[in-house]
Amino acid sequence: MGKFINEFKEFAVKGNAVDMAVGVIIGGAFGKIVSSIVDDIIMPPIGWIIGGVNFTDLKITLPAEQIAGQALPAATINYGNFLQTTLDFVIIALCVFLLVKGINRLARKNAAAAKEEAPKAPEPSAEEKLLTEIRDLLKSRQQA
Repeated sequence: MGKFINEFKEFAVKGNAVDMAVGVIIGGAFGKIVSSIVDDIIMPPIGWIIGGVNFTDLKITLPAEQIAGQALPAATINYGNFLQTTLDFVIIALCVFLLVKGINRLARKNAAAAKEEAPKAPEPSAEEKLLTEIRDLLKSRQQA
């Protein structure tokens, strides 16, 4: 039992497990942001442009059936809900693409700025160059 607990501690404290947990939590919060962008900012103008059509109401109603004297309710094929979900997915995917593209652009700018700010190694002095040449000559004599 002690070995099991130690293995679990090792797994739970590993960087990968913690990183994954943080990613899932941030992903859930990010999903709410994207859903809000789609539902509250993007979909209202699209609904206004297409005249307020709500795809979720579109369906095909199959005829009701009588089985053993009992009337079964009519079944429906809700293709409108599928269309709405597909449209939501396309819009969410576009939003995520644009957000990631913007974040990558900022990351590239930050990386370029950090690269420019990195101090360059100073040029060796004349004495250092001369000592390096002497060292290299001595090494080549020893090897010969």
